[in-house]
Amino acid sequence: MNDQTDPPVADEPAADPQADATTATPPETLEQAQARADSARDQMLRAYADMENLRRRYERELQNATRYGVEALAAELLPVKDSLQEGIKAAAAQGIEPAAALEKIVEGTRMTLGILDKALAKAGLSEVHPQGEPFNPELHQALSLADAADLPSNHVVHVVQTGYRLHDRLVRPAMVIVSK
Repeated sequence: MNDQTDPPVADEPAADPQADATTATPPETLEQAQARADSARDQMLRAYADMENLRRRYERELQNATRYGVEALAAELLPVKDSLQEGIKAAAAQGIEPAAALEKIVEGTRMTLGILDKALAKAGLSEVHPQGEPFNPELHQALSLADAADLPSNHVVHVVQTGYRLHDRLVRPAMVIVSK
């Protein structure tokens, strides 16, 4: 058997890819390079102007949302105001005996409160009224302690003022008296 191998071949110079690219295409002229630079600058300025216009539009939209965001709630509350004004007019009417007038005022106030409750619920406002529930410092504010035979320790005996949540955020804690 013949264990001879071919003699090593001298390394050929590696082909330079840049050399081939420059020899394949003619070099860019100064005018062409300037035109490309001008075109790129124009595109950059247009993109910057578009971004500025977008930023201004979003600022206006944010201002409008902040300013008019409660428009739906205001529209829901206007009937409450109208109802209260009508109640005042009715109370001022003459010729009604005081007992009947008082009964009508109480009835009108209940109806107005119903309208207000519906408007607030529609806006996402819910009551925190924890009568008999365990005390929760995240939702309730304890005003005092009291003895309560019918409730275990640390439960709400009496709600002094109802609390409110807007969706999942606490707007006002419920003011409560807690059992000892």
